[in-house]
Amino acid sequence: MSKLQIVGFSGNFSRPSRTRGLVQAVLGEISARGLGETQLFDLVDVGPEFAGAYRRADLSPQAQKVATAIEGADAIIVGSAIYKGAYSGLFKHFFDLFEPAALTGKPVILTATGGSSRHALVIETHLRPLFSFFNVVSAPAGIFATEADFNGYDGIKDSLSIRVDEAIGQFARLLPSAATALPLSRIA
Repeated sequence: MSKLQIVGFSGNFSRPSRTRGLVQAVLGEISARGLGETQLFDLVDVGPEFAGAYRRADLSPQAQKVATAIEGADAIIVGSAIYKGAYSGLFKHFFDLFEPAALTGKPVILTATGGSSRHALVIETHLRPLFSFFNVVSAPAGIFATEADFNGYDGIKDSLSIRVDEAIGQFARLLPSAATALPLSRIA
């Protein structure tokens, strides 16, 4: 049986970024648990020219590759940096180019990073409604993090690892039945 394909998408135009670090940490834990094969893309991989795309057909080959990988995945991990209480317009614009049924039924973990805890509800007020439009099946626990939750750009602190573990446990139950027989948690 082939492994599930799980794609991460970080809605950020810079590397390194804490948003990418969070999505990467989630994907790393998913991989460590044997839940599937993972790959990660950033908004920077889509390229700046996509901002002028009005239709999916207007995307560059590289942007098409990213969109196709997300659509073809068995599950996705989505992260967005939060600016002034919401995801960026370019993050939203990228998903505006997807057909409404393109992500139907996909298990999803929603993540976000922000400068302060003032943005903590953005997963519920912005990300969950956006992805509900696409009829995804999102894990109940979203993961919001601030700079205080990270060790630089690449490592996350134990308090954030606990939240990642909770979300992945819920996410694992949403995956096709072959994967749910695997361990749901690595934290005792």
